[in-house]
Amino acid sequence: MLPLPASLGLFVVAALALLLTPGPAVLYIVTRSVDQGRRAGFVSVLGVHLGTLVHIAAAAAGLSALLAASAVAFGAVKYLGGAYLVYLGVRRLLERSASSPVARAGAPRLGRAVLDGFVVNLFNPKTALFFLAFLPQFVDVERGHVGVQVLELGLLFIGLGLCTDGLYAFGASTAARWLRGHPRFLAGERWVAGGMYIGLGVAATFATAQRK
Repeated sequence: MLPLPASLGLFVVAALALLLTPGPAVLYIVTRSVDQGRRAGFVSVLGVHLGTLVHIAAAAAGLSALLAASAVAFGAVKYLGGAYLVYLGVRRLLERSASSPVARAGAPRLGRAVLDGFVVNLFNPKTALFFLAFLPQFVDVERGHVGVQVLELGLLFIGLGLCTDGLYAFGASTAARWLRGHPRFLAGERWVAGGMYIGLGVAATFATAQRK
């Protein structure tokens, strides 16, 4: 049920252009990769796109239209997402243990990284609205099964997103490995990571207030 090759090629180009443009999810992945290492960055990518999968399923079922039509629902979800990001930042600032980068990126934290990535993207209503606006542009109504077409395009988008976000995680973690050889970076890493999380949360909350 995927579009014809010409339309599919256009979809891939448009999706890659959008995915390569840094947004809240990308900034979260970069922050996690710098803070906890490459493995944590990669599993954060997985968590983010598990959240994306929920939005795609909602778009296919038409639930995103309800969110778009309700200012109260939009604001509530936005505030929850912003609050969670602030919580992650505060929690990072309060971590005073001088554990090694290897320990921070180890197995005990990987499950948490998946969950955090999932929650961050799940409580981003702009993602739901994006799929509601973007995916239908490449759906051929005459072919029928509109929901199936939206779902297939969404899965393709996730596949592309896993690649592009994985590159961000790889690049950020590689840079962090080099920076960790510098004492000044180690001294300020916790504050930078915590500040970025809090900044993302405040930005999300401010956007909601502006919308109202």
